[in-house]
Amino acid sequence: MTIAMCFSLVRFLCIMFKYEHNGGMMADDEAKGGTVARAFGLLAYVAAGGATGNLSALAREVGINRITAARLLATLEDEGMLEALPQGAHRIGVRFLGLAADALGQDDLIGHGRRLVALLSKQVSWSGYMVELDGPFAVYLVKEVPQTPLVSNIRPGSRIPAYLIAPGRVLMARLPRESWRGLYEAAQGDPRGARVTFEEAEAMLLEARGLECCWSFGKFEQGIDACAAPVFDASGEAVAAISVAGGSYLLAREPVQKALIEEAVLDTARRLSGVLGAG
Repeated sequence: MTIAMCFSLVRFLCIMFKYEHNGGMMADDEAKGGTVARAFGLLAYVAAGGATGNLSALAREVGINRITAARLLATLEDEGMLEALPQGAHRIGVRFLGLAADALGQDDLIGHGRRLVALLSKQVSWSGYMVELDGPFAVYLVKEVPQTPLVSNIRPGSRIPAYLIAPGRVLMARLPRESWRGLYEAAQGDPRGARVTFEEAEAMLLEARGLECCWSFGKFEQGIDACAAPVFDASGEAVAAISVAGGSYLLAREPVQKALIEEAVLDTARRLSGVLGAG
């Protein structure tokens, strides 16, 4: 595991032990291996498809009491090890999956990204995307659309000159500056590539390089605003971008939403970076 993942796991175990030593657990539970063993037993039960909506039934299946079951569920939710679903059910959380993937060396960027982008899209009610670079192009890997109207030609598999769109710029901007002109020229085979001059593209990339989160206000698709933030792997390389897009009229109507959307995008990018082992 990376240092970051080890720290996360140690922190989680410490929280579990803190409950154990606060005197809140019953003596018969102590004889069954301690809080950490009970937590792992509960995780294994959920991973196997066990239901959590009925605390009494859950306690019987896992071999713990109802109070312990309720406390463990709440703690595992808070730590991102379990994710609450409608009707009181649970599934294994993204953070736990990240720990497992890191330990096994089998990170699934698209799988984790799809779940996080879906949560982001639901949170901000904008369309959510995950993008990666392929040479001079930004390629859309994931798209989640909320129940709101948005007219956009972007779909999974779309390839766009990276410097033209917010998620592409936050990625291209983190490449060496001396590579920008070559990438710009390589994108000129796309008819959209010449929309801006290299000098204009360079200025946008320099601006994006200094920002955690990059905005585009109707520059690529008229009437559509977008916000994007980079995702980093364990080596510190920007390997993908998380992005949302919505009608320009939405921010014009509620400008206060801009800061909330930006923080949600940044938080999602950080969470996915953590899954990939970024410190």
